[in-house]
Amino acid sequence: MTTSWFRKAASAVALVAISCTACAQQADFNEVGRQMAIMLQNSHFARLPFNEELSHRFLDDYLKDLDFQRLYFTQEDVDVFNEKYGDQFHTMLLNGKSMSAATEIYRLFEKRVEERVALTGKLLKEEQFDFTKDESVMVSRKDVAWPKNTKDAERLWALQIKEAVLGETLRREVISRLAKEQNKPDPGIADRSPQEKVSLRYKRFLNSVKDVNEEDIASYFLNSVARSYDPHTDYMRPPDMEKFKSGMKNELIGIGALLQADEDGATKIMGIMLGGPADREGKLNLNDRVVGVDALNTGKPEDMVDIMFMKIDKVVNFIRGKEGTSVGLKVEPAGGAPGETKIVVIPRGKVEIKDEQASGEVIEMKSDKEITRRLGIITLPSFYADFDEGKVRCSVDVEKILKRLNDEKIDGLILDLRNNGGGSLEEVRRMTGFFIESGPVVQVKNTLGQVQVKDSDSGKPIYTGPMVVMTDKSSASASEILAGALQDFNRAVVVGDSSTFGKGTVQQPMDIGRMLPLFAARNRAGHLKVTIQKFYRPSGSSTQMDGVAANVVIPSLTDALDLGEKFLDHPLPHDRIRPAGDFKPLDSQALFLPRLKELSQERLNACKDFSYIIQDVMKAKDRLKKNQVSLNKATREKEIAESDAMQKERNAERRTRFAKMAEDDKKSLAFFKLTLEDLEKDEALVPYNPADESKDYMRRAKDATAELDETPKWPTGLDPLKRESLSVLKDLVDLTENARLAGILKNAAEVR
Repeated sequence: MTTSWFRKAASAVALVAISCTACAQQADFNEVGRQMAIMLQNSHFARLPFNEELSHRFLDDYLKDLDFQRLYFTQEDVDVFNEKYGDQFHTMLLNGKSMSAATEIYRLFEKRVEERVALTGKLLKEEQFDFTKDESVMVSRKDVAWPKNTKDAERLWALQIKEAVLGETLRREVISRLAKEQNKPDPGIADRSPQEKVSLRYKRFLNSVKDVNEEDIASYFLNSVARSYDPHTDYMRPPDMEKFKSGMKNELIGIGALLQADEDGATKIMGIMLGGPADREGKLNLNDRVVGVDALNTGKPEDMVDIMFMKIDKVVNFIRGKEGTSVGLKVEPAGGAPGETKIVVIPRGKVEIKDEQASGEVIEMKSDKEITRRLGIITLPSFYADFDEGKVRCSVDVEKILKRLNDEKIDGLILDLRNNGGGSLEEVRRMTGFFIESGPVVQVKNTLGQVQVKDSDSGKPIYTGPMVVMTDKSSASASEILAGALQDFNRAVVVGDSSTFGKGTVQQPMDIGRMLPLFAARNRAGHLKVTIQKFYRPSGSSTQMDGVAANVVIPSLTDALDLGEKFLDHPLPHDRIRPAGDFKPLDSQALFLPRLKELSQERLNACKDFSYIIQDVMKAKDRLKKNQVSLNKATREKEIAESDAMQKERNAERRTRFAKMAEDDKKSLAFFKLTLEDLEKDEALVPYNPADESKDYMRRAKDATAELDETPKWPTGLDPLKRESLSVLKDLVDLTENARLAGILKNAAEVR
């Protein structure tokens, strides 16, 4: 049926009534699963055979998603499920009969969690844990066998609880010792006992497992089915889709508060957005504890939902709603008398997530020769875009900042894509054109092998000067397209971790409700975000698995972690296609890469912080390889003492060195901030101190435990990677300028 037909038919009173009834109904998730299975077969890039082998993958992934540490299900449970459903799930999905099996598996998981939590209570009450034994537990059990039976599972569980109690005991002792050494109040003095804290932790987990409905179970199962194809194909419930859209356009409808699950079951207010609804209302305070939510603000006691021990995402869904409506919160005021509560009513409104917006800086760097270089930085946390109205676009924001930086006569530019997980493909295509002449940005291949080349916008680039792109292991997808294109064109020097994340696939959300019968509950069916294409760099190389390798590699702790596409389940393979037909890279010699690497390595060799990072990388790799943590308290205390001594030695060295660096920075560096709000005001650049943590968009609750950490802050707020990237850019600017002058002198000599 077409949309126009539906509009005409909706004028009939009977149809309106039927449609409204459907809106209130729960979706038929057997039918949703059937339609999703058909969509996966028809749309997914990999075109996997929908057969018994894939059926086993559905089951394996569902069990693993529920019990990723393999502590609840036993091998006996798994064998039963394999016998009943292992080679049947694909046909059950296609026949619209999958939810009974999915529910049966989930209910057994729920039962197993209840059993383990009951055992936890018994152990914590009756067991006198002996921390002198030479025992250990595995840190990660995701790749080991399931416990053979209940007896084996309970043995493993007892060790897990023992580790939890030991870990909490040691944490408490460390906090008390640090507070005493620093002559500060002990933030843990009023804490519950380690046993109580562990008990509450598992009580919250059990409550989250039990607090599910049919839609939740369907979401868990259908997500496992979707991700059996590749790591980025997802099933999205309506709230998930709304969250996805809100994230893409950097705004949401809510109250503008940062929530955190408290250990005793309440939800704690840890931050309040400046200028947001809660801030304007003024009745909600930091550290207040929310214990109930009246989503419709009816004021009726029966409509106040008890949210104790509720999962934080469900609490968020209750609090968010339509703009202009109000939500009632039952709050225990911070510092109030025990049991004291009040009702706080807050009108919902738009909340801009400003710390996720593009922003700019100008940094003036003076050299030993008293030459001042003006270096621009654009920080882009994500490739955001409003898919519905198009009012919010990161490329538009970056264009404004870039033009202002041009007006400020910058000598070089850094584009900071660290922790940028991607976003809109159209935005990255347009943005690449800010830096290169019209040409290929990315090649996209569909499941039929057809390749489409997406060019940058025609016209002249906005910025043509020396350029560095900062990346890390969390730079993914659209970030890799931009970094890869600029690297292929020899337009910029990529600086950072050894490589980026390695996500080289394109996803498209598809409305499953459109496939359901007309009068079904279409609005509750959800979406399938499915991988439909792979993308390739202009040179023909896929970023899939390999990511974008840095030209200048900076030591990083994340390089030691299992972070990246290749560590996920069922990633698509890396491959290559032919270079784009009109791909014409610039002269690579203009980047002076050998000299930049040489100069950077000299700084890295002389920098104490990078030697610390390399030491930490080696230790992290060793810990990951061992994958064991001791349950012997003396052994753990020795490890803590060694780590503490090393940290104190580093801190002492850093305090002296950082003070000198900060003084040198005052003489050689000047900082100017450039936000989107500054651009709207069209005012002169505002000097600022990057080390000033008060410059934030949110009032945050203080963490007394975190304040015991005496690790010195980076001088002038410059972390080692950013500081080194600035040095690389300055080198590039100097080398480019020297080459230009040499060319002028050579031409002048030839003329003479």
